[in-house]
Amino acid sequence: MPLITTKAMFKKAHEGQFAIGAFNVNNMEIVQGITSAAAELQSPVILQCSAGARKYANHQYLVHLVRAALEVNDIPIALHLDHGPDFATCKSCIDGGFTSVMFDGSHYPFEENIEKTKEVVEYAHAHGVMVEAELGQLAGVEDDVSVDADKAHYTKPEEVVEFVSKTGCDSLAIAIGTSHGAFKFTPEQCTRNPETGVLEPPELRFDILAEIEKQIPGFPIVLHGASSVIPKYVKIINEHGGKLKDAVGIPEDQLRKAAKSAVCKINIDSDLRLAMTAGIREHFDQFPEHFDPRQYLTPARNYIKELVAHKIKNVLGSEGSAAAIMAIA
Repeated sequence: MPLITTKAMFKKAHEGQFAIGAFNVNNMEIVQGITSAAAELQSPVILQCSAGARKYANHQYLVHLVRAALEVNDIPIALHLDHGPDFATCKSCIDGGFTSVMFDGSHYPFEENIEKTKEVVEYAHAHGVMVEAELGQLAGVEDDVSVDADKAHYTKPEEVVEFVSKTGCDSLAIAIGTSHGAFKFTPEQCTRNPETGVLEPPELRFDILAEIEKQIPGFPIVLHGASSVIPKYVKIINEHGGKLKDAVGIPEDQLRKAAKSAVCKINIDSDLRLAMTAGIREHFDQFPEHFDPRQYLTPARNYIKELVAHKIKNVLGSEGSAAAIMAIA
């Protein structure tokens, strides 16, 4: 099956009250771990590349890795540009085989965001490619995206109808309290559980999400910065030489709640990084004499597969939906 767009994915996700996992990829092992888990659970998946990933791995390598995954796994896969910074980057990905792109104009004034997003949409749609836009701005750091907490702001529900209608975008990333990176909240923003000692973050703004749903019913919504910073992998990293004190993510029960709403796409990157790092650190600590990359990248890939399977079953709810999507793609 060839690469597909996100259109059929989002249609079935909205109907079935689940979300599609959008997992960031940077190398072969990450692609293999994600798609192996998705194939076993017959789940659709979005493989996304940031501008930083394209700089690191090269556009052509990434595209061919994803196409290789299609030859091995019979599941619907979309290839998406994450946080496209400008028209030129989006155009390069559209011309280079991506089936979906995100243009991130969230840092521009409202009218300029509309103008620049519309330019990308017009070119993308002429080439059969879907476009994700962003309204509102998340805090945090991830690859080339860096937003100070004092500059972040929630999406304004009263702006979404005008934005979607004027840009023609196919999905909308919103800001309701998620954040990029593994350190999404400061200790001061959290409450510490007296029994476990674990920091618990503030709840997502589901009131804003509900109001956005009322304004644009049935329209696909996207959550960025939605890694949960799973304690298991943080613990492994710290036990084997890492220093990730007070790393806090988005609780998975809140993400599952979001997936049952208009949220059709949930982005996951930091959790993949943590899983991979946990596998490598653990292996080197146990086998300091090893130097063959295959030795330490195999457990790293296994942890990625384990993580993705967990997300599909317990957070996204997309298990078993591949066939229905392939039937209409």
